[in-house]
Amino acid sequence: GGHLSTYASGASLYETGFNHFFRGPNAPGGGDQVFFQGHAAPGIYARAFLEGRLTEENLDHFRRETTGKGLSSYPHPWLMPDFWQFPTVSMGLSPIAAIYQARFNRYLHNRGIKDTSNSRVWAFLGDGECDEPESLGALSVAAREGLDNLVFVVNCNLQRLDGPVRGNGKIIQELEAVFRGAGWHVLKVVWGPDWDPILEKDIDGALVNRMNTVVDGQFQKYSVSDGSYIRDHFFGADPKLLKLVENISDSELEGLRRGGHSYTKLYSAYRAATQHQNAPVVILAKTVKGWALGDVFEASNVTHSMKKLSVDQLTSLRDRLHLPISDEELPEAPYYHPGEDSPEVQYIQERRGALGGSLPSRSSRTSVQVPAPKDDVFQELFQGAKGNLPVSSTMGFVRFLRKLMRDKEVGKYVVPIVPDECRTFGMESFFRDFGIYAALGQKYEPVDAEHFLYYRESLTGQILEEGLTEAGSMASLQAAGTSYATHGIPMIPFYMTYSMFGMQRTADSIWSFGDVRGRGFLLGATAGRTTLNGEGLQHQDGHSQLFAFAFPKVRAYDPAYAYEIAVIIRDGLRRMLEEDEDCLYYLTLYNENYMMPPLPEGVEEGILKGLYRLPSEGAPPKKPVAHAQIFGSGSILHQCVLEARKILIEEFDVAAEAWSVTSYQQLFRDARECERQNRFVSPSEGKKSYLQETLDGVKGPIIAVSDWVQEIPAMLVGYVEQTLIPLGTDGLGRSDTREALRRHFEIDAGAIVIATLSQLAKEGSVDWKVVQGAMKRFDWSDEKVDPFGL
Repeated sequence: GGHLSTYASGASLYETGFNHFFRGPNAPGGGDQVFFQGHAAPGIYARAFLEGRLTEENLDHFRRETTGKGLSSYPHPWLMPDFWQFPTVSMGLSPIAAIYQARFNRYLHNRGIKDTSNSRVWAFLGDGECDEPESLGALSVAAREGLDNLVFVVNCNLQRLDGPVRGNGKIIQELEAVFRGAGWHVLKVVWGPDWDPILEKDIDGALVNRMNTVVDGQFQKYSVSDGSYIRDHFFGADPKLLKLVENISDSELEGLRRGGHSYTKLYSAYRAATQHQNAPVVILAKTVKGWALGDVFEASNVTHSMKKLSVDQLTSLRDRLHLPISDEELPEAPYYHPGEDSPEVQYIQERRGALGGSLPSRSSRTSVQVPAPKDDVFQELFQGAKGNLPVSSTMGFVRFLRKLMRDKEVGKYVVPIVPDECRTFGMESFFRDFGIYAALGQKYEPVDAEHFLYYRESLTGQILEEGLTEAGSMASLQAAGTSYATHGIPMIPFYMTYSMFGMQRTADSIWSFGDVRGRGFLLGATAGRTTLNGEGLQHQDGHSQLFAFAFPKVRAYDPAYAYEIAVIIRDGLRRMLEEDEDCLYYLTLYNENYMMPPLPEGVEEGILKGLYRLPSEGAPPKKPVAHAQIFGSGSILHQCVLEARKILIEEFDVAAEAWSVTSYQQLFRDARECERQNRFVSPSEGKKSYLQETLDGVKGPIIAVSDWVQEIPAMLVGYVEQTLIPLGTDGLGRSDTREALRRHFEIDAGAIVIATLSQLAKEGSVDWKVVQGAMKRFDWSDEKVDPFGL
């Protein structure tokens, strides 16, 4: 009910665009990008049915999608990859995505990658949707960059799900103030042409004053009232107003339209919007929710809960729209198509042909082929530390990114995206070498102009330095990551952010990125609850890798070494550029310096699948008392796990082996898939997962330790034969030294040794006195408080 009512209120808004303004994919420059309001999807399907793009069978399968024949409930490119361009139903994301899409179009144009001067971005949103912070939070970006290729159309039907948007106020005036204050050009389409003769007689402004003072909640009341009520309560407030309508009947008063239902006024507004220069435009159109749907639906507070039209309501709708459907047919609510040769269908076909083809429409055919980079781009990371200097995994990635951007075949298609943390991530040299994209160039002399690494903005700059906006950065990632479909040019975005502010803060946008079939890389830098040691509770990320499990199109990795980063990114570029795979690679990066070894032989498969054994260091015990396996990831692998292995071997005669777990997510997904497949075949036909094959015959318990919450490795417990003991950073972060934090969260070398020996004691491999000795060795108390509750 709410969705039909939303579309009914905005039908004129869409038809004006479809018939006169929306340029299709065959138009010069590739046409426009249109962000349709998600709740209006049924009406967009209905128009596609009239155009012959959808069949009755398709309509029969609306919201019945598991067969593969259905129509998705909302705009979902993942489910309908040849139809929808953008997933717009997650309210608030559509406006910010549209702003950054228009900005990205200019970025492509100014960098000389594609002429997008004839491309415009349209975004349709509801007035209630504007309560979402993302809806209006980036308006200044569009104005600051002079995005006159962007038009917002706000369907002001004055109604949310439960009641008026602003019952005691006026949402159009409120939005006008917001948009004007942000630097937008505002066009209001408030009153239909039926009001014009009355307004012409309003010499002293009494009617205008009444229009401006009556609140929206009362206007909704007028929408469901008869003419006599409107005469008494609206015009009856002033004798001058009653005089204006003395020759107008009650039925005529009842039929006075709002501006959003006038094609002529909407056409004028759209035309003015497309001709305006140097600023984005918003059209605020006043409509009635459920327009033409009859009683109960029209302007009703309960419209969202109405799921079915009665026969009387169908009759009213048929009569109002003059549809040739008999009374006998009405109970079945039949589809109506006037015929391919009818004037109506011929008209819409002709208009769409003249404007460059049907919309919405999506194609993944690319006009530019970008090859995956050659191995020499990755060689520095494969070779390990230069000059025996310790570096962080963040710096390893940054060195790779610089080399990739200098590559003659691939470099110009790379889009670095950073939310005002370039210097934090060691990327300040990028300013000078590649420039920061700025729509106005650089009109000032930067304070560090005399320095070698000065802050350089440029109209042709390559870096998208977004300022302090993770939401905006994600919108840029979406625009760049879908360029292969919107522009036929596969761009390669690398969005680098504080890991705490990626998965957690913008999870809805990451889910949307999967829906829109985006391709790119998300780098969660300064990762780890103990590795980012000085920032405290609100910054220390110990759970983004857990969040990543929830996103089907995210491939999450937690590399410890530079060569692991190289292998993972090489695989991602191959998948995206050569295999046309839609996916987002999430890599967590750390700011702790240590030695980066060279790529060991034969570990590439293990890196990509999530697990491989590290080469042994030093001589193993001649007569080991027990065996143990230690899983490690990220900084913890190098700084804690390897130290624990050494202590276990040298001091406790335990044959401990160290493993690098680059992705618990990939291990879990493979094991889950294998378990599912084995469910449908006999035990003799079953197969082993990569995890089971790799650990086949491996002796001893597994101690799985990382800078993440224990739930992550614990997901593997049911998929391994060995006993798996997870150690992690469960609880709230805090500031201290890395050593103190790792002891606090019980993941340092001492905690790993104690956990290993404790499990071996339970299995009878060592005496409990050995565990007590280890606790004394590491000054560990059995009364230590669980860090989870602190």
